Amino acid sequence: MYIKNAQSVEPLHSEHGEIVHELIGNAAGGTATYSVAEIVIPPGKAALKHYHPVVEESYYILTGTGRMVMDDKTVTLKPGDALPILPNQVHQIFNDAETNLVLLAVCVPAWTPDNSVYLD
Repeated sequence: MYIKNAQSVEPLHSEHGEIVHELIGNAAGGTATYSVAEIVIPPGKAALKHYHPVVEESYYILTGTGRMVMDDKTVTLKPGDALPILPNQVHQIFNDAETNLVLLAVCVPAWTPDNSVYLD
């Protein structure tokens, strides 16, 4: 049985401020078919603007609020919101609030670093 707890996973700290706990997938183990990561975006930080040529990704907001820009449309995401992101959809999420934004990112097929194309 494979069980991973986000608090026991060595986080990846990106240069732009995201804190990623890869829980399931190619890098973390458990499955190679899909991946699940807990992502923390501290106040004032954002993911880089990017897209995935192959991967379908979904965000599920756990805590905090995020400003999501996707294909030149902007929405505010709050706890309980889920958002699908199809291959080649340009997207970026910002934390403009004063508390951490915490979300789950689920990718099919499993995310790998070579399947993100950064635009800025």
